[in-house]
Amino acid sequence: MQMTGAQIVIECLLEQGVDTVFGYPGGTILNVYDELYKYQDRICHILTSHEQGAAHAADGYARSTGKVGVCMATSGPGATNLITGIATAYMDSIPLVAITCNVNVPLLGKDSFQEIDVTGVTMPITKHNFIVKDISALADTIRKAFKIAQSGRKGPVLVDIAKDVTAAKFDYEKAEKYIPHRNTGNISEKDIEKAVKAIKSAKRPMIFAGGGCVASRAEEELMEFAKKIDAPVTDSLMGKGAFDNTHPNYTGMLGMHGTKTSNLGVMKCDLLIAIGTRFSDRVLGNPKRFAHKAKILHIDVDPAEINKNIRVDYSIIGDVKEVLKILNSKLENLEHKEWLDVIHEMKNTMPLVYDFENLTGPSIISYIDKVTEGDAIITTDVGQHQMWAAQYYHYRKPATLITSGGLGTMGFGLGACIGAKIGNPDKHVINIAGDGCFRMNLNELATASRYNIPVIQIVFNNHVLGMVRQWQDLFYGQRYSNTVLQDKVDFVKVSEGLGVKAVRVTTNDEFKAAFDEALELNEPYVIECIIDNDNKVWPMVAPGDSLDKVFTDEDLNKGD
Repeated sequence: MQMTGAQIVIECLLEQGVDTVFGYPGGTILNVYDELYKYQDRICHILTSHEQGAAHAADGYARSTGKVGVCMATSGPGATNLITGIATAYMDSIPLVAITCNVNVPLLGKDSFQEIDVTGVTMPITKHNFIVKDISALADTIRKAFKIAQSGRKGPVLVDIAKDVTAAKFDYEKAEKYIPHRNTGNISEKDIEKAVKAIKSAKRPMIFAGGGCVASRAEEELMEFAKKIDAPVTDSLMGKGAFDNTHPNYTGMLGMHGTKTSNLGVMKCDLLIAIGTRFSDRVLGNPKRFAHKAKILHIDVDPAEINKNIRVDYSIIGDVKEVLKILNSKLENLEHKEWLDVIHEMKNTMPLVYDFENLTGPSIISYIDKVTEGDAIITTDVGQHQMWAAQYYHYRKPATLITSGGLGTMGFGLGACIGAKIGNPDKHVINIAGDGCFRMNLNELATASRYNIPVIQIVFNNHVLGMVRQWQDLFYGQRYSNTVLQDKVDFVKVSEGLGVKAVRVTTNDEFKAAFDEALELNEPYVIECIIDNDNKVWPMVAPGDSLDKVFTDEDLNKGD
């Protein structure tokens, strides 16, 4: 039947099972928004305070549900405001479809009002992008976008549509929803055999779980694998929750702010089994020294990641869930008691240690962990608070830590928190932010209050840009250039002005009372936590240093 391009856009979204869209209207996308008005009983549109907030919300929705997140914006500045959110999703391989509209086809390339070549701008930060200038290609393009976003290594796709295309009419025929399937045909039997042989011969194997384990929801297969080969397990920031953080064989996060047990364990193991990871520089430290006593087996869905950042000895290309199923079927139960005894001794003698008497990031995170029993969804911004959230919350399930890993996007957390709560209305969803990050997108509190989205926003206010200041303190001679935020901003008043209940706390008891109240109330809630500006994230590995050079404040004080 004949439909306008705007109707076709909405019908294609319904085809793909989309029930929620985050966005902000404008001139070139008005036809689409007019149709959204007519379809409001079938698609919920969340009007965010800023287009970047829409992209982050769609991202948080996607990460927490496993569905494709969808965001919309108008041309020019509307489209460019999505870019940081799209890049965030790209770096972390998150399935996202961003729909923008551009000026009429005859006006393209003529510096028209609010015109920008958004496909050119986003080419490096999307898995694929399209510009639609002909209505006959519109439906198929949207369907391709959803398929590409979900296939193989997931990622964001942008569809830019000329405004006159949204007004034109064309025949529309409904198609079936694209159902992603796990491709096992590309998994090499020869590579599997080499991996099995290496695993069986290893005396000190160690598993390193990355974000790919979360993306493929491989938690059951990973647990079976770890038990079968009787090995310790570490993870990356993006891999949090893929392996139960309360399991005795879990050693903590790896890398710059990883535990001593994980960092030293990787340096002592003889086989490192890296699953679904891109070997970020924050994990590797000094790549020439990384796991220098070990053979490395790398399992990843993306062949481009193999030998990209570090040379490996064995590799298997394929969806990690399917690869682990095959490995588990070919492995018998192994035993590495002596090796695990070494790991457990390190865990006992080198635990994470912090001040829990005063109000600190770790004391706050630990209480949240205790009260929610690891069953909440935690979103974060980027910085010290992010690392404390990774270290002191025990993630039991995948997709319960929603954080910007690759791009390190300040201002990500609140939008992502809103998106995660929309996708998981029965879960407690809590955003952890520093005062510097919170300033960037706190306007999204207006979104939470407008729709009464009961997210809990916790602000660690140390009146400085904490992580940058930590580096200045340790590596830049305590020259605190532009990292001190001692000003007259009152986060409680600002939050209340945006329609959200807010309290300020200075002690652990005050925080506990406020957090308990926040859990009971069915409304957005802000807790500003005043912490010391000299609190640091420990342990730490200096940038570019070997992982066995991991140190704490005690090591510094002893001169080690």
